[in-house]
Amino acid sequence: MKSIQTTSYEIHFKDLAYKSLDIYLKKEKFSKIFLLVDENTHEHCLPHFLSQIRFDGTIEIIEIQSGEIHKTIETCMGVWRTLSELSADRKSLLINLGGGVVTDLGGFVASTFKRGIKFINVPTTLLAMVDASVGGKTGVDLDLSKNQIGTITFADMVLIDPRFLDTLPNKELRSGFAEMLKHGLIQDQKYWEQLRHLKQLTLNDLDELIHHSVAIKNNVVSKDPNEMGLRKILNFGHTLGHAIESYCLDNENIKTLLHGEAIAIGMILEGYLSSKICGLPITDLYGIKETFKTTYPNMFFDDDSKKQITDLMQSDKKNSHGKVKFVLLESIGKCQIDVEVENALINEAFDFYSK
Repeated sequence: MKSIQTTSYEIHFKDLAYKSLDIYLKKEKFSKIFLLVDENTHEHCLPHFLSQIRFDGTIEIIEIQSGEIHKTIETCMGVWRTLSELSADRKSLLINLGGGVVTDLGGFVASTFKRGIKFINVPTTLLAMVDASVGGKTGVDLDLSKNQIGTITFADMVLIDPRFLDTLPNKELRSGFAEMLKHGLIQDQKYWEQLRHLKQLTLNDLDELIHHSVAIKNNVVSKDPNEMGLRKILNFGHTLGHAIESYCLDNENIKTLLHGEAIAIGMILEGYLSSKICGLPITDLYGIKETFKTTYPNMFFDDDSKKQITDLMQSDKKNSHGKVKFVLLESIGKCQIDVEVENALINEAFDFYSK
């Protein structure tokens, strides 16, 4: 499968990923390699990855706890200290082997340790393959606010091996699939229709679909790496979706949603806003609602939960001058950015979701 060239690095797929890594390691002559994993990727993914890597020097394994709840500056402190204790220097390499928490946090650690060491992302979840590991965004959460602390720093390469997906439960695959559906909604109507009419997502489908989603994201990021304009469209569904995700994390009596599950709800809500403000055709709106409602868990929102979620939106990193900014759809494949929305309309969106 052909590699994808970004403005700063390459994204390699399947066996070519390991061949490219081998060439890279021989060329760069790193002093040490550090592999960042969580307990899941340590058990299920690390043995396969180590069997593919050729390096004559020292390889150290650093393990963090899995889950969004551990995507914090405190976890970074532990990794920074471990790197220091193991004598990491400016010629060390950090390889992030895991899902979005590992690649986001690991990229942030690398971009700040000794003012920056090189790093490689090896995503092991579908969500990380098509979204989190690509595009240079690194960071951690601050209290209930997602990705408030971070940098835009590009990996030296991203290696995508779909064989890691064999270790994932179906709900994790569905979580990543939500971001792929989003890519279709914001950029490619034909891709949206192809994905939403898949009767069942199988691993046999995924190779080409992953490649296409990565190509869509790369096309957007390459034109606007620092998110000054076009790149904002990748946030469709995320203004409300991130707030819903944070709300669930903070409430012990509510089942925690995976990122893609929360974003799926966010896309229904923001689809409704799109129809009211930007003229998204009603048939497309109901297509969005049907697609996500039949694939992802439903949530009940009472008045208190809606207020808490609306309050959480105030800390969204896309806001400016105290205003919440939305990305909305004019049509499938065409977006408007920086759209302001009245709270009354947001309440209507929740009512539409619940009907």
